[in-house]
Amino acid sequence: MFNVLIDTCVWLDLADKPQQTALMAPLEGLLSYGGINLLVPRIVLEEFKRNRGRIAEKSTKGLNTHLNLVKDAVRRSTGDKRKKDRIIAYLGDLGRKGSEVVGSAKITLDRIQEILESFPIIETSDAAKVRAADRALQRKGPCHQDKNSMADALIIETYFEAVKAGAPRERFAFVTHNKHDFGAVVGDDRLPHADIVGGFSKIRSMYFTNLSACLHKVNPDFVSEILYMDSFEEEPRPLSEVLWWIDRLTTQVWLNRHKGRECHVETGKTRIVTREEWDRSLSKSTHDMIVDDIWKGALKAAKKAERELGPESIGPYDDFELGMLSGKLSALRWAMGDDWDNLDT
Repeated sequence: MFNVLIDTCVWLDLADKPQQTALMAPLEGLLSYGGINLLVPRIVLEEFKRNRGRIAEKSTKGLNTHLNLVKDAVRRSTGDKRKKDRIIAYLGDLGRKGSEVVGSAKITLDRIQEILESFPIIETSDAAKVRAADRALQRKGPCHQDKNSMADALIIETYFEAVKAGAPRERFAFVTHNKHDFGAVVGDDRLPHADIVGGFSKIRSMYFTNLSACLHKVNPDFVSEILYMDSFEEEPRPLSEVLWWIDRLTTQVWLNRHKGRECHVETGKTRIVTREEWDRSLSKSTHDMIVDDIWKGALKAAKKAERELGPESIGPYDDFELGMLSGKLSALRWAMGDDWDNLDT
C-alpha cells in the first residue's frame, strides 16, 4: 500500500491532456483494490474546484468557430466539388471529435472531484502553516521563485507531516508536474529541489514528476495490463471516410452499369440517336436509345472513373461481386439516413 499525495496540477492535467486521461483507469483500479491510499489536503481539493472551470472552458473555446470559418472558405473556393465536400466532411469530423473531447473533459473533471471527496480531507495544521510561512520568508523551495508559492509550501509541508506520522513500514509518494517550483534548480529537474530533497528517499518517501511512473512503481503488471487493454478500444469510422467509400462504391456500381450499356451499343441492342430523334420517339419507347451527346459525356465520365478507381477496381464483376458492392453501398447510404436498397447512381 502506497500513501500518495497527487498535486493539483496533476489532477488538472488528467482532464486537460488526453495522454494523461488514459491514466485514470489504472489509477481508479489501484484506488479500488487497495494499491493506493490517497492523501488529499484541503488546499488541493479547493485548488482543483477553483480551477476546474478553466479547464472545461479551455476545452471548448474557439474550436468550432475556427472550423466553421475554414468550412466557409472551402465552400467559397473554386475547384472540384467532390474534393471540397470531402474536406468539409473531414472538418466536420474534427468538430465532432472536439465535442467528444469537451464532453470527456467534463466527465473526467467530475470523476476526479468524486475521487478527491471520497477520501478523508487533511486539514492544514498550524505547525505546517508556520513551516510553510518560514519557507516563504526565507525564499526556500518551493518558494524560491519570484511569485507567491505559499500554496505549494502548504502542500509539501502537509505531505511531510503525513510521512512523519506514518507507521515505520508504510510507504509514501508525492506526485507533481510542477518542476518549476518543486524541481531541482541545477541538474535534473525531475529530482526534488535541494530545499525539500531531505524529505524523500528511495523506499519510504518517493518523489515523482510523472503519474505513470508512480502507478507502475505501485503495481507495474496491473497498470501495464489496464493501459494495454484500453489501447484496443475501437472507434466509429470518421464521416469523411464513410463519404469517401460511398463516393467510390457509387462510381464502381455506375461504371459496371455503363459497361453493360457499352455492350448493348456494340451489339446493336441500344442505338445512339440525335436529340431530335429522341424527342420524336418520346410517345413510343426509348429504352433502346441513348442521345449522342449524353453518350459522349458518359464515355468521358467512364474514362475518368477508370483513372480514379485503378485497374484493380473496375471489373468486370460476377454476380456475387456486384452484389457485394451494391450491398456495401446500400448499407453505407442507410447509415447516413437514406432508405434501404437505394442504389441510384
